[in-house]
Amino acid sequence: MADPNSLIAHLIELRGRVLKAVVSVFVVFLCLVYFAQDLYHWLATPLLDTLPEDAQMIATDVASPFFAPFKLTMVLSFFIAIPVILYQIWGFVAPGLYKNEKRLVAPLLLSSTLLFYLGMAFAYYVVFPLAFAFFSSVAPEGVVINTDISSYLNFVLKIFFAFGLAFEIPVAVVLMCWTGMTTPDALRAKRPYVIVGVFVVGMLLTPPDIISQTLLAIPMWILYEFGIVVGSIYSRNKSDQEQQDVP
Repeated sequence: MADPNSLIAHLIELRGRVLKAVVSVFVVFLCLVYFAQDLYHWLATPLLDTLPEDAQMIATDVASPFFAPFKLTMVLSFFIAIPVILYQIWGFVAPGLYKNEKRLVAPLLLSSTLLFYLGMAFAYYVVFPLAFAFFSSVAPEGVVINTDISSYLNFVLKIFFAFGLAFEIPVAVVLMCWTGMTTPDALRAKRPYVIVGVFVVGMLLTPPDIISQTLLAIPMWILYEFGIVVGSIYSRNKSDQEQQDVP
């Protein structure tokens, strides 16, 4: 049976690391809350740049002008504090990992963070301008576009999450290859199905226009191929290490 004292010690350490993660988010929030209105304006810039001259953003709720920037600041604080949160997770699980597992997990935690940020940046700088320009151009004649600020925030947060999650594909591929769930050769053989699958996922996760779907599907496919390459390297290194460990 597990030592109760050891279990309690782990729970105390877990509580401490969770508190540190929460405090990191709160500290970032305190640093950003003063700029909440500016942050929302920055987020709305891709839409504002594509709106017709007679169009503008509106607030249909009385409290929306306050709560929408406040919500954005909270979410942005969490995103910025992700490295600290992952570091706390790493600090908790690292003592129970083998040396070879540590060599894999540490780079994956770092790369997963960078890829998530890259996915969000791709959505903001590439997808939003093209998608919003398309939406504005197909508005029926006589229809004035007045987007609600809360609806816009919910929309872009979903897109951020979708692209951030989609850019984690290389990490998932490497993990599957390293754990033996599949092999790089098997993943290459499934390439035609993956190409169809990424376009289906792009259709489900993005607005109903071909531009957004394609802009999500193509990076997913490229990242899948990149994951196969990295997975091949990891699998080769793992095989070589296992051969060296055999007496």
